[in-house]
Amino acid sequence: MRCVIFDLDGTLADTSGDLIASANYCFKSLGYGDVLDAISDAGTALRGGRAMLDLGFARVKPDYDQTDVDAQYPVLLQAYADAIDVHTKLYDGAVEGVEALKSSGYAVGICTNKPAGLAESLLQKLGVRDLFDSMIGADTLPVRKPDPAPYVAAVEQAGGFVAQSYLIGDTITDRKTAQAANVPCALVTFGPDGQAVKALKPEALLHSYGDLMAVTKDLIG
Repeated sequence: MRCVIFDLDGTLADTSGDLIASANYCFKSLGYGDVLDAISDAGTALRGGRAMLDLGFARVKPDYDQTDVDAQYPVLLQAYADAIDVHTKLYDGAVEGVEALKSSGYAVGICTNKPAGLAESLLQKLGVRDLFDSMIGADTLPVRKPDPAPYVAAVEQAGGFVAQSYLIGDTITDRKTAQAANVPCALVTFGPDGQAVKALKPEALLHSYGDLMAVTKDLIG
């Protein structure tokens, strides 16, 4: 079966606001206030909790080291879990696009570097978990993207064939994952990196979910 696998953060949903808030919770508890900005730091947010902590500590504590990050990472995860869907929104047309794929006979799944429990919680709260035939998170397997194993697992769990699949994402991690799995990659241009993803030379660019079916047919038929 032909299969389309989606990244989650920055691809299906803009989660940056809630991610930034969770990092700022850590910095406020340390007495630094709101160190990160929800708009200008959105790209860093979608690269994960540790990336946000690194950026924030670099601004307020130049002599920080990884013990600072390690100490705050579980605090960040709990803060995020407690307020995971306050600001998060699915991108326009995402639900309709996925529904159109399914009604046309494609399997669909998610492969994300968000911890699986958090990803499952978010998808449930957004009311879209049942749309996806698979969900592989950062800790589902011993490895994570850009290792190809999570992608392959997402395709197989969805009932698809890797040779008839492709990955939709928003970052170099997704581009490298697709290359490692030897499948096409489409990168969205409506995420925080915008048109800059062109430099990663994906097989396709997805400018809106209204174009999803056309891109899919071009890449895997």
